[in-house]
Amino acid sequence: MRILVIPDIHLKTWIFDRAEDILKASKADQAVCLMDIPDDWDMEFQTEMYKETFDRAIEFSRTYPDTLWCYGNHDVSYPWGRLETGYSPYAERTVMSKLEELKNSLQDPSQIAIMHRIDNVLFTHGGLTVEFLQLLNEDLLDADIDEVVAAINDASQNHLWNDESPLWLRPQNRTVNAFRNDIYKQVVGHTPVKKIFEKDGIISTDVFSTYRDGTQIGESAMIVIDSVTGEYEKIEVPGKNS
Repeated sequence: MRILVIPDIHLKTWIFDRAEDILKASKADQAVCLMDIPDDWDMEFQTEMYKETFDRAIEFSRTYPDTLWCYGNHDVSYPWGRLETGYSPYAERTVMSKLEELKNSLQDPSQIAIMHRIDNVLFTHGGLTVEFLQLLNEDLLDADIDEVVAAINDASQNHLWNDESPLWLRPQNRTVNAFRNDIYKQVVGHTPVKKIFEKDGIISTDVFSTYRDGTQIGESAMIVIDSVTGEYEKIEVPGKNS
């Protein structure tokens, strides 16, 4: 299956427009969104933008009802009461109610979670390492993959709100022991990168995040990944102002 990966949103509704263009062109069979829907530089007071972005996500979920959604740290920081960079106390109620509305718009509540697996590809916001599983439950190292995914999705806030968790891991600039990378490819967002790239079996895709002045950090592209082989192609998309 060809999976379109939608990287971190951060109040950019146009990213969903680009994703729709790819799906309408039959370049992918299904989408996975790595979320971080709320928050961006100096946007704390722009509560209407928070609402508009979530509404666009909900619209997308209804148009493409088989889409899977991976919570990001900025998403869960609101219901978990964990302050995060860019956290908007003015948008708290909007974010929490719209997250619930997004979940209720799905065919199955399990479509929104910390981690998803499609065949031989694992999707999380930050990535999964052997070390994190050892901290969570060492028995998981030899467990069935679906048991591992379920354990990640059932993990406590305290386990997940740390730098090595699938919400927070930043494997881009150091060597990590990615979980079963001889079998599974991982796809992540979370850490802004200039170009989509693969390292230690983890593909980093957060190329739409910006500097404080609004300049996009990375290239304008998304990936479509083969869920069986793990091979992927980059599809160039127009940026915000194109």
